[in-house]
Parts: sequence; structure tokens; C-alpha cells
Amino acid sequence: MKPIVFLLSGLCVLILLVPTLLVIPFQTEKGAAVNRESGHRTTHTIREAKGAETLKESPVSIPVYRTSNHSVENIPLEEYVIGVVASEMPVNFKPEALKAQALAARTFIVRLMVADSAVQAPKGSLVDDTQMFQVYQSKSQLKKEWGSDYAQNLKKITNAVASTQGKILTYDNKPIEASFFSTSNGYTENAEAYWTSAIPYLKSVQSPWDKKSPKYLSTQTVSVAEFQQKLGVQLSGQNSVGQITARTPGHQVATAVINGKKLKGRDIREKLGLRSADFEWKRNGSSIIITTKGFGHGVGMSQYGANYMAEQGKSVTDIVKHYYQGIDISDADAFLNKYMAKK
Repeated sequence: MKPIVFLLSGLCVLILLVPTLLVIPFQTEKGAAVNRESGHRTTHTIREAKGAETLKESPVSIPVYRTSNHSVENIPLEEYVIGVVASEMPVNFKPEALKAQALAARTFIVRLMVADSAVQAPKGSLVDDTQMFQVYQSKSQLKKEWGSDYAQNLKKITNAVASTQGKILTYDNKPIEASFFSTSNGYTENAEAYWTSAIPYLKSVQSPWDKKSPKYLSTQTVSVAEFQQKLGVQLSGQNSVGQITARTPGHQVATAVINGKKLKGRDIREKLGLRSADFEWKRNGSSIIITTKGFGHGVGMSQYGANYMAEQGKSVTDIVKHYYQGIDISDADAFLNKYMAKK
């Protein structure tokens, strides 16, 4: 009897194993898109294969102070990035430039999440929706601004954000100060030449494409009385204004002397409301004509420069690594997890 019992037992085991053996190959194939180190599905590989950009819902929200109604609104991270890119960069710019702006915008907010900001937002919020942090507009605001172009514009911006989703710019494994501005004078600026401290990835680089920008050159006329009052100086003679005595690595005015008083180029720019700190001046009777090159502080990524690079076929990686020296494009997950753990 024993041989029969063993035979029947063996047949039962074989019957139970056959379905499992048949299913295993198919399970392995379905799991091929799983990252073996993290256990997370690498959706970017699937998305690239399909040739479409899909924006995943973000589990992290940004408390944004909305200046229009004086309230705090919790906005999903990637929706916030869409609203910033749409507000900070012209929508007619090339996709690779918009992607660079998306990386900068996401990096800016992630950095604020994990580090204390020198500028404090209203209580209960991380940022407001103005230039103090990053300009943000909701979809309803953008619809009013874009009108009949709303759908196609939103799709273009969303694609740029989706293609960079979950990615930020880092240096030494930390989110960078992803500063940006409109147009350079042909060079970007060293951080310490405009602010107070040197930042290794914010160094002066050439940006010759900016000369094609509609914002490259600007002329402003200021009365002598206004010039003297705003700068706290007295002009001497009928034709003199002052001497530019030093320039920065980015070819902006470092210092100028006006009738014996030494002033910083940045201070002159800000007090007179000039477009940049690369300026020249001449006196014409009771007026002073000031010509500037570039638009903005000049530190970090030039937006028009990024767009012209994109027009020449440069990728988003080429763009961000040109304007932010020595940086990496990294996953934001670790920083987002740190932020969520603090809450």
C-alpha cells in the first residue's frame, strides 16, 4: 500500500506546482519596469517609450499665500510648478527652455522646504505668489490671461513640467539656489558680485545669445534733480555725471564715483530702478540718459539665453549645466520625505 500512497502524494504535489510554474514567467515580464534597488516602478522609462508626457498627482502640497484674497491655499507641488513656469517664462519659448525653468522652479521650492528662508512668508504659508519668492498664477488666472490659447498653452507647460517631474538641481547633494533672470549683458554674474557670499555653482559664464533678446538694450531718462535726490549726491559742472571706477566679472558696474562719493553699481541700479547694473550715462542739460544692457540681477540662468540655446538644439541638461556650474540633476524624493517628516 505504501508505494501507492507515495505515488498519489507525488501526483498531488505536481498538480499544485504546475499552475505556479506556468505563471512565474509572466510575472517576471510584468515586473520588468520595477527598479530592483528601490522597488519603485520606473515610470519615466514607460513614458519615454510611449512618447507621451503624463503628470502624476503629487502627494506633497505647498502652502501658498494668495495675495489677491489674503488666504493660504495648499497647492500640489507639480501644479504649483506649472503655475510658476507659466508665470515666470514666456509660453512661446522652446520646450527645452521651459523644462529648464521647471527644474529651476521645483528646485527653488524644494530648497525652501528643507531649509530656512531669509525671507519669511505670511504665517501659515511657505511662499507667497509674488516676485518675493516665485510668481504663481492659478489655472483660472492663466485662462483669463491666455484666452482662446489657454488649452494649447497649458498643454505645452504641463508637458515641460511632466518631463522633469520629481527632478531637481543639486550641488554637493543639496538643492541649489536656482536663481534666474530675464536677459544678460552677454555674461552672467558671480553670486558674490551682486549678493554677499560666493556660491560655487553661480559663477560668471558667457551668454552671447542674449544680445538677440528684445530686452537686451534699454534707455531711461532721469532728471538731474531726481538723480541727485535718489542717490544722495550733488553733481558738479554742467556736463559731468560720474565715473565708473570698477566692473564685476560679469561686466556690470561694481563701483562708481559721483562728485567724490563712491557708490555700488547694485545700489545705483536699485535706487534708480534700472533694468540692470551694466549701465552707461551721459548728461543732456537737466536730464541724464542712462543706457543699460541686460534685464535682471544677472545671477544664475538667463531665460532668454536658455531659449536661444534651445533654438540651437541644446537640451535641458545642456542649458542647466551651462548656467549652474558643476550641478547634478537629482531625484527630489529624499528632500520631499524630509519635508513631510517635519510636518
